[in-house]
Amino acid sequence: MCHAVDEYSFSISPSEIFLDLQLYQYGWEQCAPLHSFGPFVRNHYLFHYIISGQGWLDSNDASGTARRYNLGENQGFLICPGQVNTYCAHKTEPWKYVWLEFDGLRVSEYLSRAGLDITQPIYTPTAPDLGRTVQNTMLYIADHSDASTLHLIGHLCLFLDGLIQSSSTRRELRGGQLRDFYIQEAITFMEHNYAREITVEELASVCKLNRSYFSKLFKDSMGCPPQEFLIRLRLSKAAELMKTTTQSIGNISTLCGYPNQLHFSRAFKKRYGMSPREWRAQNQELNNR
Repeated sequence: MCHAVDEYSFSISPSEIFLDLQLYQYGWEQCAPLHSFGPFVRNHYLFHYIISGQGWLDSNDASGTARRYNLGENQGFLICPGQVNTYCAHKTEPWKYVWLEFDGLRVSEYLSRAGLDITQPIYTPTAPDLGRTVQNTMLYIADHSDASTLHLIGHLCLFLDGLIQSSSTRRELRGGQLRDFYIQEAITFMEHNYAREITVEELASVCKLNRSYFSKLFKDSMGCPPQEFLIRLRLSKAAELMKTTTQSIGNISTLCGYPNQLHFSRAFKKRYGMSPREWRAQNQELNNR
């Protein structure tokens, strides 16, 4: 958080689980000169839209190489999970920004359509008015912390759609209907069979595609390989069970495709930043408030 003369609004989303899209935190902030945050690593996606002022972002790309981006009004920047980053306000024209922290099974796909990822984290709208639409949708979320989770998720969808439609780095998808059919077939199969071992060869066979072609198609569409999507699906299902049932973590681990509880705990902590037991205790505490 900013200090001194900083102004800010900060909210944590209600603890309800949506697998495709999940909103975690959101707010806006008028930073003091030279206020910085980081170096830090996030567990989820974090997007800032700069309302006014200037600043810079230091961000590591996929190879671990640090890059600096000088940013100003009507631009945005994306921070990806696991990415080391630092950002700082200008010394005479400190920025004011609105931000959202979010995640979900299909988030990398949506961000990929906007042309945003760890190697291309900077958002620039194709027109100022389109950028302001994105800004206003984000401000609406930040200013409505008392709204229902479903209402906020609806506006998160509008934000992502606005991001895709307005991004100067937007990626046009080809062969859309047939590609979507194959991807949906694979996702449906994973949703019905995630409790057992699933190979990429089996997923390709379900779609009646060559393994290498299926893998490329899936990654291009979803923004991650099929194996990574399956891990996210299993861990999301596990989080849902830990929040909504009293089943043991060992039993939940097995139900979600992890017969080895130690492997499950390691994967869960890598994804959520804490152990399954810690996550369950924290979310039960939130639900009891």
